[in-house]
Amino acid sequence: MKLLRKITIFSLIALFVCSTSLLSVGCGKKKDYNTIELNEVTHSIFYAPLYVAINNGYFEEEGLTINLTNGGGSNTSMSALLTGSADIILAGPETVVFTQQEGVSDKPVVFGQLTHCDGSFIVSKDAVENFTLADLVGETIIGGRAGGLPAMTLEYIIEKNGYTIGTGANEINLRTDVAFNLTASVWEGDSSVKYCTLFEPTATNVANQNGASIVASLGEMSGSIPYTCFATRQSFLEKHEDVAEKFLKAIIKAYKFIEENEAETVAEALLPSFDGNTISELAVAVEHYMSIGAWSENMVLTEQSFTNLMNVMLNAEEITETSPWSSIVDNSLAEKLAA
Repeated sequence: MKLLRKITIFSLIALFVCSTSLLSVGCGKKKDYNTIELNEVTHSIFYAPLYVAINNGYFEEEGLTINLTNGGGSNTSMSALLTGSADIILAGPETVVFTQQEGVSDKPVVFGQLTHCDGSFIVSKDAVENFTLADLVGETIIGGRAGGLPAMTLEYIIEKNGYTIGTGANEINLRTDVAFNLTASVWEGDSSVKYCTLFEPTATNVANQNGASIVASLGEMSGSIPYTCFATRQSFLEKHEDVAEKFLKAIIKAYKFIEENEAETVAEALLPSFDGNTISELAVAVEHYMSIGAWSENMVLTEQSFTNLMNVMLNAEEITETSPWSSIVDNSLAEKLAA
């Protein structure tokens, strides 16, 4: 439970020094809850509906203003939520599981699912035709940080398909010692590592720049897993249900825009959020995610999908007991909007 310990330590430090937002409220400045402090775990086209909602003005149509910050990791995002510097976070639901199992008075809950499969792709330094997991045997793959959902999902996929993780000649060496946002640079700089997992647009950019190849989608291999969700504190849902509902409405508008338009049109809507990328690069990434059905149409996190997540976390030995779906997830708003 290394991730859990990191969340606890970081939260205590943050609570001690306090955040700017909390200080301002404490000094008598009334918070406008139609201005949402949103912290994303990382920045990726995998979260395309969020950026489309921002850039196409769907949040503004709902009377909301979004202040978006990047946590650079689920532990940091959760700490932002627990300390009040974020009203809502976009992160893996495993972080909510870890935090609830630790025990907090104002528990975080998932109220909307954005993606329902793994959004990472296996990238190879060499071209590999008809790639299968057997190609990883005897090789090293950088799969993310221990305790994070990317690494846990890859571990689950490997072992579910009968392969063993280790450093032996007949094993797959899964490295989980690299920070999520450093995966590409570490992989590029280590000639002994042939494979890594990357999200878009990084996967496409790395492939284009280095002659590497995207050889597989982990989303296709993993099946339905609630990979990235919107979470907030229980008190926020109770006191500002109308704000949370308007938030989800904007995301659903964005999903419909993506569904109804060509990849190039979606890429144009994404461009303001991805400086340095071209329309064509973004369009390729959009097509990749559309092809695997990455985005949740109605934002409802089902019990079966949550059970799949629990199996992934148990397999990685990051938890020893499951959490009840009804405690982690509040589908009331998502179900209302889907009706």
